[in-house]
Amino acid sequence: MRLLDDIVGKEILDSSAKIVGKVKDIEIDTSSNKIDSIIITKNGSKKRIMSSNDEEKIPFEMIGQIGDKIFLKHDLNDIIYEITNY
Repeated sequence: MRLLDDIVGKEILDSSAKIVGKVKDIEIDTSSNKIDSIIITKNGSKKRIMSSNDEEKIPFEMIGQIGDKIFLKHDLNDIIYEITNY
């Protein structure tokens, strides 16, 4: 799938332009054929041993811009807080 090839591996930057991780995978809503969320591997994660703390699911509406890099609309910690306290 071309979309997957274009997005997976891109760096993720927060609203302060701090690199927070890379795209590991995407989730697509098959009923609408739109991206539902992206799964990121956070910076500092060990590539050999993954735990749920090393990954975050970011809703697509939290993405501000996709280009050579992907920019989030907010700080990653703020997004995680919003998701977990929704």
